[in-house]
Amino acid sequence: MKTKIYLILTLIFFSLISVAQNDKDMETLSIFSEYVKSKNYDAAYTPWMELRNRNPKFNKAVFVYGERILEDKIENSEGEEKIAFINDLIKLWSERSNVFPNITPQGAYLAKACQLEYNNRELLNKTDDELYAAFDTAYTTDSKTFTNPKSLYTYFSLMVDLYDASSKTAQELFNKYDDISEKVDFEVKNYTNKRNAFLDEEGEVKELNRKDASRLKSYDSYLKAYDQIASSIDTKLGSRANCENLIPLYTRDFEAYKNDGVWLQRAMNRMYAKGCNDDALFVQIVEQKNALEPNADTAFYLGILKEKTGNTSEALSFYNQAVELEVDNFEKSKILYKIATNFKKKGRFSQARSYYMKTLKTNPSMGKAYLAIAAMYAKSANDCGTDNFSKRAVYWLAAKEAAKAGRVDPTMKKNAGKSIANYTAKAPQKSEIFSSGRAGQEINVGCWIQRSVSVPSL
Repeated sequence: MKTKIYLILTLIFFSLISVAQNDKDMETLSIFSEYVKSKNYDAAYTPWMELRNRNPKFNKAVFVYGERILEDKIENSEGEEKIAFINDLIKLWSERSNVFPNITPQGAYLAKACQLEYNNRELLNKTDDELYAAFDTAYTTDSKTFTNPKSLYTYFSLMVDLYDASSKTAQELFNKYDDISEKVDFEVKNYTNKRNAFLDEEGEVKELNRKDASRLKSYDSYLKAYDQIASSIDTKLGSRANCENLIPLYTRDFEAYKNDGVWLQRAMNRMYAKGCNDDALFVQIVEQKNALEPNADTAFYLGILKEKTGNTSEALSFYNQAVELEVDNFEKSKILYKIATNFKKKGRFSQARSYYMKTLKTNPSMGKAYLAIAAMYAKSANDCGTDNFSKRAVYWLAAKEAAKAGRVDPTMKKNAGKSIANYTAKAPQKSEIFSSGRAGQEINVGCWIQRSVSVPSL
């Protein structure tokens, strides 16, 4: 009996201690939380550190607010003190990973730590080799959540710098370019598909509730960021991947990799992207890839090769085969866009427009297809009117298409705005509209365009 009473009293005692401890932790959390919310990070630091050291598992705010506190300390300190705060923030992210692993994606937080070290590389005395190794570890550990656009660019930029310093080979450089480019493409596809779910059949944004509107804004923000780093990555790579460098490299390595589908895919894609498809090696790689692993890309490239020999009907057959082979709408839109652009370059505008419209059916967010159509209209203005006024009226049609690009694609707003301004300036002005007496009238545009455009009302 005495033993039972003793056990009960012991349980009550420890329960009271637990409740008291919980109350103390809650009080400390409340104190530093209020300081953080008012951005008084200096006052928040001491109570935050107390709870961090005493019971970091108590609440995830220890890590969420702690990150803000330490970021402020880093921003407002110098020298050894700043180094200490940088290292402590990296330590905090590691602690978070141990305490709350389910809400701390490894790739994302390792990338944050790498980026922090890169941003302070001179202060920390970090070499490019050390920084690249850290980024590479983060990426290979968890590439799925290593999605920060800035960090992806930094990772690749370090590879280019190491290549220039002769620390990395050309093959290593191109492999990493493919890795990062494919990662960016994957994320663009991911956010584009999410965005397309909010669009109607015309590519216009549906009426959304507040939550979905916020999601759309987030998707647009990511797409803009990935668009910027994609161009930055290509700029950073520059002439290092021109035909003069690619052809000797692929010629040397072809025999060793001719049965490697990934190597063949990447090689033919890069050679086409860099305009090396006139070289015999391109033909050899495409034919080998088609024999080994035929897919939509090889069908498209075979169409290109047939067109070069003047066999346009067989080329078109391969183009259509490429479209049929691709089942993913996002990937199909890329094939369709390539086909359309190929026709556009050859001046076959009607066929190009047809494929650009098919592109938009499979991916209504691809605003550059509208810009391409607008450019073809503008280029045809002088050929598609009966008099000076109707010829220049084609520019209104071009401006209208360019405006669609800005509405459906957040990455195209700036380019669309420039195009609209350019086309509008070339169209008839108010005085000309007044003197023509055609305000508000419809003008039928002939030749291949076969569209109508309204003259603005005065």
